[in-house]
Parts: sequence; structure tokens; C-alpha cells
Amino acid sequence: MDDRLRVAVTLEQCWHRVPGGTARSALESVDALLAHGQVDLVGVSARHRSDPEPAWRTSLEVRSFQLPRVALYESWHRLRRPSVSRLVGGADVIHATGMAVPPPTTALVVTVHDLAFMRDPSHFSARGVRFFHRAIELARRDATLVMCPSEATIAECIDAGFDSDRLRLVPWSVEPMAVDPTQISAVRRSLRIDGPMVLWAGTIEPRKNLPVLLDAFRQLEDQTATLVLAGPQGWNEDISAKLHSLGERVRVVGFLPADELRVLQTAADIFCFPSLQEGFGLPALEAMAQGTAVVTSAGTATAEVGGDAAVLIDPLDSAALAVALDALLADPSTRAALAAAGLERSVSAYSRQSHALALGSVYSEAAERWGRSS
Repeated sequence: MDDRLRVAVTLEQCWHRVPGGTARSALESVDALLAHGQVDLVGVSARHRSDPEPAWRTSLEVRSFQLPRVALYESWHRLRRPSVSRLVGGADVIHATGMAVPPPTTALVVTVHDLAFMRDPSHFSARGVRFFHRAIELARRDATLVMCPSEATIAECIDAGFDSDRLRLVPWSVEPMAVDPTQISAVRRSLRIDGPMVLWAGTIEPRKNLPVLLDAFRQLEDQTATLVLAGPQGWNEDISAKLHSLGERVRVVGFLPADELRVLQTAADIFCFPSLQEGFGLPALEAMAQGTAVVTSAGTATAEVGGDAAVLIDPLDSAALAVALDALLADPSTRAALAAAGLERSVSAYSRQSHALALGSVYSEAAERWGRSS
């Protein structure tokens, strides 16, 4: 008798204009489960005329509702229908991987990535803030279990009124990618970079703190270093004036598929991620997995990810960030030691196998709780 759980996973964020971290983490979870999990998966989305962009596609079967995204989200949040269980022909668990929370027609697991919209609503649109508040209200009320990628997010959820006994820590995972030295040479040549290279990756939006990074870069003693910004334009952040003032010292490459980004992370001397707030900080972990020294923010979830294998700075202090970057740029041995420690930490603490096991454990517990309450 097959006792594997059937889990329906929401993947609608893969079709968003800027899919971002929630889509990347959802796809990472799917990949981890397909490789190491003991569950049967089916994806769930709204109605679309085409597949997502290639970087956001999955090999998983995805079932689609007849409603387009906006109508589906509104219907889920206001009317608490349509049913995911009915769409997929039955499921033991529904996993809401983003902020759209479907009705609990079976055990419902909701991932809360972060509550940044509560800390500083000005970083988001008014419509987005309303949507997020409703999502959190429904997750607090209807979720069987709530997954958080960091202790920082768990603390935020407790402050927001979630029952601590329903919160589970499930960090994201990473799989190191082998990069040929010729690929590194090619990407440096294409970007016209002969000297030191500092990389940032993410969506360009206020939380990512790019103005402070650009101010710090202006203050560097090492004027031979080049800063590379990789990621799509998001919202509410215009850095054009600061970019113009730095001229050729900065390269803006836009969004890159995961394999191209990994090459860039490997090619960089330093990966710098001074975000103001993260639910986890997957770009920092990916850079660690590629053997690149990481500088990131103290007092955020990225400090949990980096631990003692990253340099932690005050993200509001551009001068301190400049000092940290200069120190690493001038000290190859410390940079190499930090890179080695980061690689070891990524492999030992954030493997895909451990992530799949943690997900499976949460799904099993949620299904058991639902069975007891039914």
C-alpha cells in the first residue's frame, strides 16, 4: 500500500512580473523534494495563456484554475474558494508557498517568508500592503502549520500573533554548481573587468539597500574595484543618479538565469548583500556555496545564514561597509579563508537533502493534525 502524502504546491508567483525570492525558494523546494523527498507533488496556479519565463519553469505537473491571478487571489482571500483539493483531485496537504492563502480544504501549510511590510509599509504599494495583511490574517487563522525560513521570521510571526506551537523553522537549501575557469574568464572579459570584482544580486527595491551600497563603493580606497549589480528592476527604488555618479565603476547586468548568476557569483571576489531586512537571504547562501567571500547585514536573517562564515556589518553605515570591503579586497588570504568557511557551512547546514527531510516532516505533521481534527 502506498502511504506517500500527496502535496499540492502553489506556484503562481512564477508568473509574477518580478517572481523574486518567493518563486526561487518555491522552485528550490520542489527540486529538493523531487530529488530527496518521499511525497507526491502537484503544482497549482491561476489561468495563464503561456508558461512562465524559462528561468521560472518546473518539471512538475501544474494544474490551473479557470480564474486569472487577480480574480483567484481575491476569491481565495474574500470568498475562501475555489478549492485546491478539488482542482488536483484530492490532496493530503496544501502548501501555500507565497502570500496567496487558499482555503483549508485539507491540511494547510503556509510559508511566511518575512513580515517586512509591517516593519516599513512605505517599501511596498498600498494595494500590496492590504493584500499582505489579509494573507497574514488568514494564515494565522487557517494554517495547520506555518513554515518560516529563519528564526528572525519566527520572532516576527510571534510578535504578529501567531501561535508559537504552529511555527516550524525550515531554512532554504542550496546546491553548489561546478563552474569551469574558462567560464569565469569569459564573464569577466564580457564585463570588461580586469581588477577586483564585488557582486550584488537581488531585486532592485528599497529593502535591498542599494543606495548605501553605492555610497560605500564611492568611499572605497581601492578605486580599481568594479561593482556588478545583477537582478531585475522591482519597485519604489530609483538609483539612476548614484549609478551615474559612479560611471564605469559599476556594471548593471539585469536579471540572470540561475546558472549564469552562479558563474558570476563564482567569478566575484566578494559578494555584498547589505539588505535591510530578509526572511532568509538566498543570494548570500548561493554565493557561499560557490566559494565566494560574503559581506552581509548584522541584525537580519542573513546574519543567521552567514554565521561566522561571513563579515557582518551595520547595513545603515556606508562608511563601515566601505571599510569592510576594503579590508577584504586588500587581504586575499582572509578572503580565501572566509570563502572556504562559507562553502563548508552551505554544504553542511543547508543541503537540499536536509531541506527535503524538513519539508516532509512538516507535511506529515500537518496531515496528522488535520486527521485528528477532522
